Amino acid sequence: MSLTVEDATQLLKQVIDPELGVNVVDLGLIYDLQVDGGCVYVRMTLTTPGCPLHDTIAEGVRRALQEHPDIQEVDVELVWNPPWNPTRMSEEAKRQLFFFG
Repeated sequence: MSLTVEDATQLLKQVIDPELGVNVVDLGLIYDLQVDGGCVYVRMTLTTPGCPLHDTIAEGVRRALQEHPDIQEVDVELVWNPPWNPTRMSEEAKRQLFFFG
């Protein structure tokens, strides 16, 4: 059975933004996720361009995916365009952060 985008998404839900306490998927930080055999490409952003934890979060994404035995290569691209905004969050993330915008 080959790895799917849904499988990779579940792995990424283990990566928690340490400042907000919510996973990167529910925060809406993942802009693109592609799986091609054992290679995974992630295009993502952070809540702010000056986020001091950008290396930590990007490495967490890489590590979470690399732990899967079917994944041989992970490419994480950090982008700032389009800028992240709270409307990208899932309903669960909005509840966790008490966001009612």
